[in-house]
Amino acid sequence: MSAKVEDLKVSIEEKKEIIKVVTGELKELAKSIKKLDKSVMDSTYQRKGESEEYTELMSGNNAAKELLNFAKNRLNKFYNPKLYKSPPKAEATEFVQISLHNNGDEAPPPPPETFGAYSKKSGETTGVIQMIDLLIRDLDKEMDEARVGEKNAQKEYEDMMQDSAEKRAADNKSVGAKAAAKAEAETGLVADEESKMAEFNELTATKQYESQLHSECDWLMQNFDLRKSMRADEMDNLKQAKAVLSGADFSLLQKNAHGNLRGL
Repeated sequence: MSAKVEDLKVSIEEKKEIIKVVTGELKELAKSIKKLDKSVMDSTYQRKGESEEYTELMSGNNAAKELLNFAKNRLNKFYNPKLYKSPPKAEATEFVQISLHNNGDEAPPPPPETFGAYSKKSGETTGVIQMIDLLIRDLDKEMDEARVGEKNAQKEYEDMMQDSAEKRAADNKSVGAKAAAKAEAETGLVADEESKMAEFNELTATKQYESQLHSECDWLMQNFDLRKSMRADEMDNLKQAKAVLSGADFSLLQKNAHGNLRGL
């Protein structure tokens, strides 16, 4: 029975160790999940800021391109009529309204005469148009790079979100499994401790009974000779008593016999 108590002690220590280890692992998983959530939140905030910057850049560059193309087209109207593109009626009306708004009811004045004939400025104008084209190409290049950067950044963000979701799901699953293992160990620990207490109480009672029997046996062994002597004396006394009783009966028979003879 003591071996069973020892086995229960070992089982209790093993379950305590399991609970300790699993509790530590659950704390680490909780920290990991918290850190992961913060990383996702930070990445989302950063991605939102990058997307807003991209939208602002594209909007600004498109507006700049429109302005440059408008200026280029206006220059072509005077210097390269063949390349001039008449704006839609709504756009032209809007431009006139803007011009009137900026200058009152008066129409914009013609170019000052000091500029000379337009034909004489064709070389300079061509340079200006080329510079405008260069600016437009730079804007297009910047926008293309921005599109690629935005696409890659969005792809990286989506991949990160997917990886984070998978890791969080795996961590949550691990938390559930470890929590179940901890609960099972705790239940087993309570059962083992109760069994140990019951076995210990039974063992204690058995040892007490064995001690009592041992004491009684020791007393019997210690007093065996005395009891044997007393028993022998008792047997002798019984024999003597039996002999006395036997002799008394014989005397009584003799007395009865004499009495009977006298009667005759």
